[in-house]
Amino acid sequence: MASPHPLPGDMLFLPPPSQAAAAACTTLCCLCGVPMPPNAANTCAPCLRARVDVTDGAPRHAAVVHCPSCSSYLEPPRRCTRAAPESAELLPLLLRRVQRPIQRLGVTLTAAEFVFTEPHSKRIRLRLRLRREVLPGRGLALERDHAVEFTVHDRLCDPCGRARAGPDQDQWCAVVQLRQRASHRRTLLHLEQRLAALGAAGSATRVDVTGAGGIDFFFASRSHAAGLVTLIASLAPARVADAARQLVSHDTKSNTYRHRHAFSVELCPVCRDDLVFLPREASRALGGLGPLVLCVRVTDTLALLDASTHRVVSLGIKDYDRHRFEPALTSRQLVEYVVLDVDLSPATGDTTAARFGYRTAYMQVARASELGRSNAVVTVRTHLGHLLGPGDRALGYDLRGANANNLDVDSHCLPDAVLVKKIYEKGGDGDRMQEDGGRSDDHGVACIDEIAMGIGGIDLDPCDEVELDELLEDLRI
Repeated sequence: MASPHPLPGDMLFLPPPSQAAAAACTTLCCLCGVPMPPNAANTCAPCLRARVDVTDGAPRHAAVVHCPSCSSYLEPPRRCTRAAPESAELLPLLLRRVQRPIQRLGVTLTAAEFVFTEPHSKRIRLRLRLRREVLPGRGLALERDHAVEFTVHDRLCDPCGRARAGPDQDQWCAVVQLRQRASHRRTLLHLEQRLAALGAAGSATRVDVTGAGGIDFFFASRSHAAGLVTLIASLAPARVADAARQLVSHDTKSNTYRHRHAFSVELCPVCRDDLVFLPREASRALGGLGPLVLCVRVTDTLALLDASTHRVVSLGIKDYDRHRFEPALTSRQLVEYVVLDVDLSPATGDTTAARFGYRTAYMQVARASELGRSNAVVTVRTHLGHLLGPGDRALGYDLRGANANNLDVDSHCLPDAVLVKKIYEKGGDGDRMQEDGGRSDDHGVACIDEIAMGIGGIDLDPCDEVELDELLEDLRI
């Protein structure tokens, strides 16, 4: 029907034909003359299939590596995935082997399914549905089924090969030797807890404890060992030596070499709550710090607090190696004090200590074992003014009766005592809080056996309550 007001150029709009008229519209194939619905190629489907091969160039055979011990399949280059026969996990693994050659041909994969094969035939068959455009840009495409046969080759994966190898044929490639040369290895115990929480030793083939109090991590790959060394250096002040390399075997025909790598990591001997008497050169290099300092925090650096001015300085492992000082008194020599009186008004602290949450105060304290004696009360200047109050108990170092060779008492005026941390009553509200800062423990210490056996570096007797309590105190760094 024409419009009552014709548009310029006499353009007419006709209604679209009905579905019945469209179905009745047919044309003849240009090749065989058979009536057919019209298309862009003007050719029927049988003639198109005869002229265009959708599967031309598509792979018909492929190979896959299977581990008979753990029923896993290899994903190149070295990853292994466990999958059952004809499972949903196995299908994408096989399709990756043929998908790239198919995409290069400009063919689209629309469907895939397994074809049953005898289990002992070492063959896996897939039926793929491929789609290819006959005339690009005109919406004319053909689909056709294509069969691909995979040959299964049995070969042990690396973990299964190491498991079946004898102790004399251990196939480790790299080892990380972690050591801390100190009378008490609090940093090593704390680092072991952190590594167990992060799962850093999950790729290790074996973890051994040495007689010197260190831990050896064995890996099948050098990159895994190097990653552990980098993680340790970011968690604790560690001295990393250059990796040593030893030749194990050499194939002259293929010109291949097999080496074993050893990484030596030594932790700083100064642990948290240790009292350090700085040498004169170290005190000058740190801007007149000390000489009596307290280690208040251990991360990738050491936080040293001056016992007199309460100034806090962070010391890295490279700066520590220039002086190599040792702790004068360790946490094993802490004694219990009772706070008798606190005076906060005249005390002024350093700004660096304030950033750590400390507050300087003068306190009158007495040793718990000497409480009641006339000469037992001493006045000390401490950084724990935000925690301690009259009647509280604290742990500290008694410098009046301390026996240390590197404490130069004659040339320096040392305080009578240095308070380190507050003592919380067990079973109360502060039972699960850190002793020095009053902050709740993020990791928790309820399951102490799991923390101790997280990597395998500590062997505990659950019946020995004294040993459990000592380890609990060491892990609270």
